Amino acid sequence: MSTVDGEPQPAEPPASRIAPTPRPPNQPGQRGKPGKQPRSETSKGLLYGLSAYGIWGILPLYFIILVPAGPFEIVANRIVWSLLFCVILLSVMRAWKPAIVAFRNPRILGALTAAAVLIAGNWLIYVYGVTSGQAIEAALGYFFNPLVSVLMGVIILKERLRRLQWVAVAVGFVAVVVLVVVYGSVPWIALGLAFSFGSYGYVKKRVGRRVDAISSLSIETAVLAPLAGGFMIWLAATGGATLLSEGADHFWWMASSGIITAVPLIFFGAAAGRLPLSSMGMLQYMTPTLQFVIALVFLNEEMPLERWLGFGLVWVALVILTVDMLRVARTNRHLRRVA
Repeated sequence: MSTVDGEPQPAEPPASRIAPTPRPPNQPGQRGKPGKQPRSETSKGLLYGLSAYGIWGILPLYFIILVPAGPFEIVANRIVWSLLFCVILLSVMRAWKPAIVAFRNPRILGALTAAAVLIAGNWLIYVYGVTSGQAIEAALGYFFNPLVSVLMGVIILKERLRRLQWVAVAVGFVAVVVLVVVYGSVPWIALGLAFSFGSYGYVKKRVGRRVDAISSLSIETAVLAPLAGGFMIWLAATGGATLLSEGADHFWWMASSGIITAVPLIFFGAAAGRLPLSSMGMLQYMTPTLQFVIALVFLNEEMPLERWLGFGLVWVALVILTVDMLRVARTNRHLRRVA
C-alpha cells in the first residue's frame, strides 16, 4: 500500500523476548482503585494513522506558506533538510547499521534510487500544483491513486481483477474522460501524481520489508542530495534563492521540511504494524479529502458543477473499490477462523 511520501509495507512488530508477567486481578476488599488500562495496540495504530494522513492532508497550507520560493527550490530544500533530519534521527536512535547494510546492497540501492527519482518527481508535481492554484487537481491525483495501483497490478504484475475491481476501474476511466471534457485538456497534474506515486509504491513493494522507513528515506534523500544541494548553491549564486533572503520565519519554515517529511512516515510505519490492511486502506482517503477541502475552503479554488460530476465519478469508483476490499478482508478472516 502506498502513501503520499513513501510507502513502507506494514511490518509486524517484533516479538518480545520475555513474556510479561500478568498482573493479578484486584481481590475483593482490596483498597485502592484499579490501575488505568493501557491503550490497545489497535487504538494506538489508529492514532498514528490519523496523525500520518492528517499531516499529509494539510501539506497544501504548508507549501503556500513557502511562497515566494518556487517548486524546484522547495523540493531541493525538502530533500536536503530531510536528509539532515534523518542523519540526526539515525544517530539518536543508534540505527545506522540497517541503513548502511541496505546502502551496501546493490539491488536495494538500485531500487531505492529509482524510488528516489519517482518520489522527487511526485513532490515536484504536487508542489507545482498547489503553488500554481491547482490544489484541487492535485488532490484528485491522490484520489486516483488506488485505481492506478489496481491498474498497474494488471499491466505489470499480470494480476487478475475481481468483478467489482473492473467496475471501479471502468468508472474511473469514465471520470477521466469527463474531466478531460470539463478541463478542455488532460488533467496532467492529477494523472502525473497518481502514476508517479503508484510507480513509487510498486518499487517500494519490491524492496519489501528489507528496509525500514527511516533507512529508506535516508537513502532516497542521500541519492538526491548532491543534485538538490548543487541546485540550491546555484540558486544562491545567481540571486534566485529565497532561503536566506525572506527573513528568519521563511528560513525556519523551509528548514522544517525535513521534520514535516519524516515524522508522518514514522507515524505511518507505527500504524501499519498495528492495523489491518483494510483499515489502512480506508484511512488513505483521508489525505486527498483534507487536501480537497483545504483547496475549496481556504484556497478558494473554483469547483463548477461539471467538475463536481468528474469528482463524483471518482468517488463512486473508490466506494466500489472499498466495498470489494472490505468484502475480501471479511472472507479471508472467515477462512482463517475455519482453517
